Amino acid sequence: MTISGNGYLKKMRGVTSTPPRVSLSEIVWSWMGAFLGISAVAYLNYVILDGSDMNLMLGSFGASAVLVYGAIKSPLAQPRNLIGGHVFSGFIGVASYKLFHPCMWMAAAIAVATALALMHITKTLHPPGGATALIAVIGGEKVHNLGFLYPIMPAGLGAIIMLVVALLVNNIPKTRKYPEFWI
Repeated sequence: MTISGNGYLKKMRGVTSTPPRVSLSEIVWSWMGAFLGISAVAYLNYVILDGSDMNLMLGSFGASAVLVYGAIKSPLAQPRNLIGGHVFSGFIGVASYKLFHPCMWMAAAIAVATALALMHITKTLHPPGGATALIAVIGGEKVHNLGFLYPIMPAGLGAIIMLVVALLVNNIPKTRKYPEFWI
């Protein structure tokens, strides 16, 4: 089998054009949701949990904010996917670290690939979940010390906080409705 312009590379041309721009109102509501969602998680992390060994902030929540406040109709942004994607991926990440931490590159690869497979199987595909799994492996001592608490807090609790904000903010304007589905 050869890679030629007639087959394999031809598939990479794309078949559609870019989607149209969203309205200014959509941009404002997306911004408002992301600001309030990340603010809520960050406030709890930096004001209430400061000084404790608990951490509520995950880098993957930034990507979740883009989905649940900016792409609210996407199947990847729905509550089932937001919560399930972070929680399942968190468990996979912790298990991968515990089993394979002597070989970190292997633990990282297994965590992300297995989290992806599990999200497909459970119909909870949420791309930031891959980052949640990876953080469980490459995170520092504070993350590793959480062990199997990590999928519950920060992953699950942070996702629930962002979901509550998404339910409130995304349903204020008449032009937005969230969620598209729950289960």
